[in-house]
Amino acid sequence: MSEEMKLKIIPLGGVDEIGKNMTVFEYGDDIVVVDCGLIFPQEDMLGIDLVIPDISYLEKNYDRVRAFLITHGHEDHIGATPYVLERIPVPVYGTKLTLGLVEHKLKERKVGNIELNVVEPGDVVQLGAFTVQFIRVSHSIAGAVAMAITTPVGTVLHTGDFKIDYTPVDGEGTDLSTIAALGSKGLLALLADSTNVERPGFTMTEKNIGKTFRELFRDAQGRIIIATFASNVSRIQLIVNEGVRYGRKFCFIGRSMVNIVKLAGQLGELTIPEDALIDIDDLDRYRDDQIVIVTTGSQGESMSGLMRMAYGEHRKVTIRSTDLVILSSSVIPGNEKLVSRVINQLYRCGATVIYEAQQMAEVHVSGHARQEELKLIHKLAHPRYFIPVHGEYRHLCQHAKLAVAMGVEPDHVVVPDLGSVIELDQKEIKVTGTVPSGSVLIDGLGVGDVGNVVLRDRRHLSQDGLIIVVMAVDSEQGMVVAGPEIISRGFVYVREAEELMDSVRNVVLHILADYDRIEPCDWNPIKARVREELRKHLIEKIKRNPMILPIIVEI
Repeated sequence: MSEEMKLKIIPLGGVDEIGKNMTVFEYGDDIVVVDCGLIFPQEDMLGIDLVIPDISYLEKNYDRVRAFLITHGHEDHIGATPYVLERIPVPVYGTKLTLGLVEHKLKERKVGNIELNVVEPGDVVQLGAFTVQFIRVSHSIAGAVAMAITTPVGTVLHTGDFKIDYTPVDGEGTDLSTIAALGSKGLLALLADSTNVERPGFTMTEKNIGKTFRELFRDAQGRIIIATFASNVSRIQLIVNEGVRYGRKFCFIGRSMVNIVKLAGQLGELTIPEDALIDIDDLDRYRDDQIVIVTTGSQGESMSGLMRMAYGEHRKVTIRSTDLVILSSSVIPGNEKLVSRVINQLYRCGATVIYEAQQMAEVHVSGHARQEELKLIHKLAHPRYFIPVHGEYRHLCQHAKLAVAMGVEPDHVVVPDLGSVIELDQKEIKVTGTVPSGSVLIDGLGVGDVGNVVLRDRRHLSQDGLIIVVMAVDSEQGMVVAGPEIISRGFVYVREAEELMDSVRNVVLHILADYDRIEPCDWNPIKARVREELRKHLIEKIKRNPMILPIIVEI
């Protein structure tokens, strides 16, 4: 290898955004990719189900991609795997729960022949020019790891999502000694989780939630219904522990919840007494004070278990005034209105509702490190260079300032953009260019077939509605023999706007009067005139700008 060759680090997701995490490491002819996540659509992405990273750079360099390395099993780190691996079918490395969740996703999308390699914390794998060591970290899901990626120019530590919990539920905390050992040997660069950099102090231990659950379970007289993230296996274990203590049975609702509980149980990451599990059809066989229902819907999702229960739309469970409902999660930015709506509806049902914003009970702790935990990692790792990841731009900038305060030289810090090509070696770090990056939209089974133009049209339709102008033309005579027929959808109610519809029809007739004979070559100019003149007419008449769709049918 040339002595001048440098390591390239290219974030394709997870910077200037929460989610869609994907980072490319490239040296010479070898590429490894850390994480393969998605992000959920914004409100203006009408009809879009999921958003994944643009992987056109990886597709172009497919023959050099050695593996995907997954830090843990949350959707923002594994959600894109079925869509990406069907295009780039390379080996995947991760811990057993992480790969169990990936395998389930691949089966759902019928993606086969992907090599899944289970690793344990402490394992080391060789992938071309890269030597990767997996390091245990605490997070809100079992099997989370950081990665020390050793290259010919030095070692880079990627923390993944983490926190420092000295009393974790599973007894396995962040491996600080290994991180310290890496720092003492000399760490080239640190890429670290920036999600909670704005929050001072330390993240509360997960065991505090157990104390809260114990008090709530002890005093509850009716059913207990808890909504949490399906992937938060440690939280589910705490719920089970306290429910068993007070002799309650457990019913899990929601497809993702049921799937993860089943998988975590099979892998030994979740322990539930067999006689404590009950089916949803058997709920009526038990008294209310014997039941705990664990469901999806902590973010107010419209089709989630909790939302359907609250609105009386669930086929088996309806909220009662005697229920205690606990939302054991924080609100993801952008979901505030959805969560508020479901809480209000729960109150309308008469239920007692406990949620984080009340600050009357500790029902959720974050899985991400706060400032003092980040400082500790920086102190132990003592990196030469620092690249903040996993956060919006303000998070990355604040983490960069924290790194400088912890001793990193200001010109040794790079705040990346999506697609930035960051080159580094022992001498310097700098951004040398960009690669294609951004978002690919998933709509049903379609991947990437909905772009900005389609979204613009959907927004236009949702805001202003649609007018369709249908005309039938006799191909022999070149005359309009039927129409124009005016159809309105989402614009005005035709029966109550007959005068307006007549004026629209007259505008079209006026245009057609300019043509003695209509030939096929005239159709596009006629359609363009209809769109433009109708647009002006409607803006003048009622200050509205619907989408106008002229249709000429040849008979």
